[in-house]
Amino acid sequence: MAVADRVGLWKLRAWLTSGVAGRVLEIGCGTGRNLPRYPGGTRVFGADPSLDALRRAARRAPAAILVCASAEALPFRRGSFDTIVSSLVLCSVSSPSAALTELRRALADTGSLRMLEHVRSEERWRARWQDFIQPLWTRVTGGCHPNRDTEMSVRGSGFRIHERRANRNFRRLVARKAA
Repeated sequence: MAVADRVGLWKLRAWLTSGVAGRVLEIGCGTGRNLPRYPGGTRVFGADPSLDALRRAARRAPAAILVCASAEALPFRRGSFDTIVSSLVLCSVSSPSAALTELRRALADTGSLRMLEHVRSEERWRARWQDFIQPLWTRVTGGCHPNRDTEMSVRGSGFRIHERRANRNFRRLVARKAA
């Protein structure tokens, strides 16, 4: 990730964390690269299934409240967060629909879901290539599925997308609960 940050991912991380307020949950926070980027005045929570990653995250963001949990089973009450952030996570969870159901449950009714995800290509030949490499890619990268249609999953899980920015196979999304 350090290399990816140096070649531009830091700009996407800056977008992802800007403008959030209140209680913020970052799912799949990993080693905490985003955690120090949140604006002052926010109460930041991070959830990740890896204790090793959370230990590193605690060094990067000592004020963050870190919890060992998967996106599919969050230990928070309904409506606990004003913003939930997902950064390159839904490609590797075991069940994107279960994770999105949990995110919807933990998000306040007026809250927003901010996402930076790589997704299935809209170009047919690239999508086929993603399908072809997916089995090996998933094994090599620790569970990443490069061919998931995350944007469609978000819409199908009771969210309305309010902001969408596409850059090849990356999507930046801001979504809210559908009425």
